[in-house]
Amino acid sequence: MDHAAFILGSWIGTAVAVIAYAAWVLRRGRALSKHASTEEKPWT
Repeated sequence: MDHAAFILGSWIGTAVAVIAYAAWVLRRGRALSKHASTEEKPWT
């Protein structure tokens, strides 16, 4: 139990970093999609 705080902190830090990156990717994708034409979006 000596290292529990370090392990928990590492897990929390990693989770925050992954969630922040996912949010950034989604926001960036939405911003870029506003500038794309219909021909550039074959999935729609």
